[in-house]
Amino acid sequence: MKSQAATSAGRWSEVLHSRRGWLWGALLLLVSVLLSVLVFLAGEFEEARDQAALERDAASLVSDIRSELVRNVQTLQALHSVAPSAERWAAPADHLLIEHREIVRVEWRSNSYRLLAQRDTPYLASLVGHIERDAFLPEVRQACDNAVRLSGPAFSASYFWPLSEGRGLELMEMCLPLVRAGLPDGFLVATHGLQGVLTEFTDKDLVRGRGLSFNEADGTRLAILSQAPESVRSLNAQALLDLPGHTLNLRLEAPLLPLGLFPNVLTAVVGVLSLALLVVLALLGRDMRLRQRAELEVAEALAFRKAMENSLVTGLRARDMDGRITYVNPAFCQMVGYSAEELLGAGLPAPWWPPERVDEYQHRRSLRLSGQNLPREGYESVFQRRDGTRFPVLIIEAPLIDAQGQQTGHMSAMLDITEQRRIEDLNRASQDRLQATARLTTVGEMASLLSHELNQPLAAIASYATGTLNLLEDGNNRGTPDELRQAMRRIGEQADRAGRVIKSVADFVRRREQTREAVAPLDLVDAIAPLLSLQAKKLGIRLQIDFAPALPPVWCDRTLIEQVLLNLARNGMQAMPEGHPTLVSGLRVLRLAATQPRLSARGVGGSLSHKAWVEFSVTDHGEGLSDAVASQLFTPFFTTKAEGMGLGLSLCRTVVEQHGGALSFDPALPRGTVFRFTLPADVGPPVH
Repeated sequence: MKSQAATSAGRWSEVLHSRRGWLWGALLLLVSVLLSVLVFLAGEFEEARDQAALERDAASLVSDIRSELVRNVQTLQALHSVAPSAERWAAPADHLLIEHREIVRVEWRSNSYRLLAQRDTPYLASLVGHIERDAFLPEVRQACDNAVRLSGPAFSASYFWPLSEGRGLELMEMCLPLVRAGLPDGFLVATHGLQGVLTEFTDKDLVRGRGLSFNEADGTRLAILSQAPESVRSLNAQALLDLPGHTLNLRLEAPLLPLGLFPNVLTAVVGVLSLALLVVLALLGRDMRLRQRAELEVAEALAFRKAMENSLVTGLRARDMDGRITYVNPAFCQMVGYSAEELLGAGLPAPWWPPERVDEYQHRRSLRLSGQNLPREGYESVFQRRDGTRFPVLIIEAPLIDAQGQQTGHMSAMLDITEQRRIEDLNRASQDRLQATARLTTVGEMASLLSHELNQPLAAIASYATGTLNLLEDGNNRGTPDELRQAMRRIGEQADRAGRVIKSVADFVRRREQTREAVAPLDLVDAIAPLLSLQAKKLGIRLQIDFAPALPPVWCDRTLIEQVLLNLARNGMQAMPEGHPTLVSGLRVLRLAATQPRLSARGVGGSLSHKAWVEFSVTDHGEGLSDAVASQLFTPFFTTKAEGMGLGLSLCRTVVEQHGGALSFDPALPRGTVFRFTLPADVGPPVH
């Protein structure tokens, strides 16, 4: 079976290798075809580029010739203005012919074409001789008729003028109508040689190495300035010299040079680039295989991470710096009752915020963005599900950092602590029951003391009542109103004393909801003073209450803290029973003290916050605590008393820690033990 699988895998590998070979062969063929096409296109590009340059030069030459002819017209107009008569006309005309070699003859004719004056160019020995000038008078008339019709200069068609020794010139007449005092004053005829026009009016740099000529429409050359070098192939460009009355065809030729070094270098460069492209493609193919493998691994890792996120009971949520949600996991969606599609992109306020707490949550977010980060260990909040139910959550937030080290938002982990709160409530209820049991046990232990203490005011009340009755029944009426009033007052005082004792016990035993309020430290001691006085009187112990002046109120649950003080004080009294060896002073004292508030730096989430605290202490002068007892002192159900339950100190520490403080103990000097605990001072409005 394994051999068959290996054989099929090998065949599949051979098929893939064969297909890859065909693909590489097709790629090489394609590259070769592309190289050939590139060489051909390079030659065509050069030829098209040379042709475009030749056409631009031809157009430039035509523009130059037209500009010069227009300038000649202006010169002829100036000639007529400076020489109004035939006698004065000759000298300026000779000067004009010397400066303009392209003009071979200048004539001044009347309106009837009669010759009034004429001058020939000094550069030709005999222009008129072989043929009479009147033989070409029709060309002159044609040009002048066009000039009259156009009200400006006009040109005639070119014609051949033979010279001696078999030579000749291709001439062209230009007729300019003259006006004097608003009336026609004849014509000024300038005979231009086409050869001279090419020689004088063209840029020598543009013509160098090229052929330039005036041609007929059928290709017949009228005048030639230069000829292009002989070549197998040549380029030519034609441009029309459009003149008033006549149009000439200017032809510019240039040899087409064979492909030089540049196309070969271009081909070599393209070939090298093509080979480099093949190498790059080979490397790219290898990288693609590696990338596919990496993508597969990333996909597996993503699937693994997704499975982990889906299995979490902790809600995950990511937000950008603007507060918009960028990611949620299924646990968070299930927690708040919204789908991921509804949450992604949602801004503030969040849909799971309770309406009455929107401002509070907005303020908390502004503190976080301003740099005052929330505690790392998290903070508690309340969310609202889609169906309107509320539930408590624990939120732990951390900055979301990208690959460049820049913070792009915040990542939050949220845990539904509803069940935790329920368990805490059950534990709190159990502690309340234990505390109530402890209070009842304490009252039971103090029942005999209460009966003794109550007997005194009750006996005093009975005695005062008997005395009052005797005064009232005395026949001699020896009792004065003042005596009766004093007796009744004493009865009321003793009754009030008995009521205070009973009320303090009732307040201590009664169960109620835990509420925290600002309480003066001395009020806490005053509430349990009657109970402490009973046991202290029985044991012969003197109570010493030493509270610093002007102490601020403490923020606490009054009943629970009273129980803590009572338990610590009773434990201190029981540590000094009757018959106990006294100190050198002979005093058996239990000292209750409270000190001025002190600043305590307590870390919350890595940040320091300064808060005022008040420290209470209960000091006895007993034998102190051994190491074995000190190590288990706060262990539940551990006790050194035969009748004790072992819950007093454990409950005291739990109560103090619930208030944010701490309960500790140290040896007292010269002997005994001092118990200390702290409570937060109410120095301002509570911070929520």
